[in-house]
Amino acid sequence: MRVGLLGAGFIGTVHAASVFRSDLGTLSAIFDVRVGSATELATTYGAVVATSPEEIIENDDIDAVIIASSTDTHADLLIKTVQAKKPVYCEKPIHLDLARVKEVAEVVRKENGQVFMGFSRRFDQSYADVKERIPQIGNIELVQMITRGPDVPPISYVKVSGGQFRDQTIHFFDMLRWVTGQEPVEVYADGAALVDPAVGEAGDTDTSMLLIKLSGGGFANIDNSRRAAFGYDERIELFGSEGMVYSDRLLTSGVVQYDRAGRHTANAHKSWFDRVEKSFPAAMDRFLQAATNGEKMDPGFEDGVKAQQIAEAAVISLAEHRPVKVEYTI
Repeated sequence: MRVGLLGAGFIGTVHAASVFRSDLGTLSAIFDVRVGSATELATTYGAVVATSPEEIIENDDIDAVIIASSTDTHADLLIKTVQAKKPVYCEKPIHLDLARVKEVAEVVRKENGQVFMGFSRRFDQSYADVKERIPQIGNIELVQMITRGPDVPPISYVKVSGGQFRDQTIHFFDMLRWVTGQEPVEVYADGAALVDPAVGEAGDTDTSMLLIKLSGGGFANIDNSRRAAFGYDERIELFGSEGMVYSDRLLTSGVVQYDRAGRHTANAHKSWFDRVEKSFPAAMDRFLQAATNGEKMDPGFEDGVKAQQIAEAAVISLAEHRPVKVEYTI
């Protein structure tokens, strides 16, 4: 597949590297409003620099498109790409306004668009192993999910991110649905700016907890923090009628040493990316394979829509201090 990349920031750079390493695709063209960033990335991977998104989307020599640009551009670019009948890998979120998400959904469904959503944690081996073992623990009664740190992103990013639930926790809303095979039906959220007052001044939280009712009758708890003094901390645990399965905090090494001073282990990963880096090439390979063979995208557009509707219920719950039913109306 000849791939065009829209966006040459951090995540765009990650996707460019994944395409380059893949046997299923070639990075052909890159666009970014910051021409210097696009040029640097294009030089690294042997691609050309496009002068506009349309130069990539409407180019017959481009087979598939990756949308890794700023959040406010996702909806427009997604519509243009599916109308051009090209498979598209789109970073979350689709748009911060659910009304706009609904407009995009109407176009995607009308065009039968092939849309792959950037929920790469589905391709993390630890989480895949957890999902495989779910049938062995009986009916799911309790789920614990943890996503912490390592530090607050720049306030300039916080202001345009859509908030902690739409930016950070949305990956875990998707993973909750994927791992359990159930839908969240009600959310209660609370949070505060305990790490940096500037986050609160920007209208966001950096520390929060969510209690979620699942369609199967069980409950899930997700706790989120933008800071972990020891590194990045991410874990999930599922407790069922016949047992329990969990993925513990992963360290940079599995080696444990014992001596007269005690027990010594490796440190936690420094960042979320260090922890889940291997999942990105796996996700890209799956996208390129589906795009090549005309297969169903998984995670697909509908997964992105549902994750955002859960996030929206959490945002309302936080603002109104009450449980909010998740409305899957899009």
